[in-house]
Amino acid sequence: MLRELSIRNLAVIESVTVRFHEGFHVLTGETGAGKSILIDALSLVVGGRGSSDMVRYGCVKAEIEAMFELPSNHPVWATLHAFGIEAMPEEGLVIRRELSAQGKSVSRVNGHIVTMSMLREAGECLVNIHGQHEHQSLFRTEKHLEWLDLYAGAQVSEVLEQYKSVYSRYEQVRQQLRELEDTSRQNMQMLDLYRFQIEEIAAAKLVPDEDEALAEEKQKLMYAVKRRDSASEAYSQLFGGKGLDAVSRAISRIEDIREFDPAVIGPVLEQLQTAYYGLEDAAFQIRDYRDGVESDPERLAIIEDRLDLMHSLKRKYGETIPDILSYLNRIETEADRIENRDEHVGRLREQGAELYEQAISIGGQLSHLRREAGDRLAIAIEAELRQLGMERTTFRVELRQQAENERHRLLQNGIDEAAFMLAPNPGEPLKPLNKIASGGEMSRIMLALKAIFASIDRVPVLVFDEVDTGVSGRAAQAIAEKMSRLSRQCQVFSITHLPQVACMADHHYEINKTIVAERTSTHVTELADVSRIEELARMLGGVEVTEKTRHHAQEMLDLAFRLKGA
Repeated sequence: MLRELSIRNLAVIESVTVRFHEGFHVLTGETGAGKSILIDALSLVVGGRGSSDMVRYGCVKAEIEAMFELPSNHPVWATLHAFGIEAMPEEGLVIRRELSAQGKSVSRVNGHIVTMSMLREAGECLVNIHGQHEHQSLFRTEKHLEWLDLYAGAQVSEVLEQYKSVYSRYEQVRQQLRELEDTSRQNMQMLDLYRFQIEEIAAAKLVPDEDEALAEEKQKLMYAVKRRDSASEAYSQLFGGKGLDAVSRAISRIEDIREFDPAVIGPVLEQLQTAYYGLEDAAFQIRDYRDGVESDPERLAIIEDRLDLMHSLKRKYGETIPDILSYLNRIETEADRIENRDEHVGRLREQGAELYEQAISIGGQLSHLRREAGDRLAIAIEAELRQLGMERTTFRVELRQQAENERHRLLQNGIDEAAFMLAPNPGEPLKPLNKIASGGEMSRIMLALKAIFASIDRVPVLVFDEVDTGVSGRAAQAIAEKMSRLSRQCQVFSITHLPQVACMADHHYEINKTIVAERTSTHVTELADVSRIEELARMLGGVEVTEKTRHHAQEMLDLAFRLKGA
């Protein structure tokens, strides 16, 4: 639920913070007081479009912040997790949006900056706003199938996933077939290019990691003379110079005096003898290393040519040898596809035909399940409409299939297109919802649909912006009672001018404006007891509030209390 909404410097609002509760809320006030600005603010925090014109005149920026309290299993937490935002449900969800006078917008969710698309995706899980002329997805024909499937539940969703898997493979085959059936000059030019590239790469006979091994061998060959000369010099110093000979003479002299001081000289002699044998062994290893170093200018030239070839191929086809070989496999497959076009076309047509039959079979199962769900939905909607004073209205879900080349046309979500159809009066033909002219009927139909889908789409906040315009009397009372019942499933807000709707609310807020120092400011006040009776009396009587209208307002509140308790 929406727990708190704070607004600063938005349109005529200087600073407002409003706390909300569970249940049904109404916002009332004189025309022009700024009621819709609260709805605009809520729309902004869930990704609605904003502009610099919305910033209060003379201010640098507008700031809107909303705090939601949601259960841990609400879908918005998974959405935020996908964005890399880790949030703790018990700490709540805080969305903040800033609009600058220069037109820039910054949005944060629990302190994390998010893009507008991310904000909108999260916002779709949180708030659903319905306006007098804004019916959203429930009244867009292209969304009706999605809503029908949502109503149908798990049985349809499982079959739909099977269909989508087959349809995806079918579309891949069709795409490959379209590419193969393109016999343009460009295809033949590509075949010539592929043949040249295949020949060039294949002739190189590349081996993975060969370049690294050759580079290491090249390094050794380039410094062969230096390596051999240094090793030879070191060996000469040990054997031909004063190295081992000096140590040998030192050992001889120490042996001469060992008998005089054996305790002291004995260990020293052992150290010298060990050092002598170690140096001798090292000298022999250096000699072997020197003798093993080979200088081979011809081999060095071969390696350099080979590395140059590899470098050239890397510039054209990939950064590494495995990349080049992968590219070779890819173009060999493509060249084969072009060269053996007829064979591949035949095989793909067979695959396409098999996948088409599978898709039609699964699509038929989907259609059957959807027709059953459509019948159930129609019964449920008509029951809701009867409660809203449209007792003789007929509602139907119409499923249609499109033909393509005298066959069923496969669509992304099956073979069906759905349309919600309505006949408000007996004897009238069924028409699509978006063709219904009466605003009052539209309001009640929308409310009926939301009553059905509120528990399915799990959006916790529903906002109705003057959807009761054009209705009165029994219809207005029916709408009020329906909103009240709907608020038991989710938090409901309604901007209204009808006292029948306002008296049914659990919480009543008055929006008014004041002018101080030639500046207009809007204020929001939660009404209770006497102040609520005064506002209802104003709605009933207009400018002049009398004892009679106050008495009528009290009666309406008493009746509403009894109705909600029933």
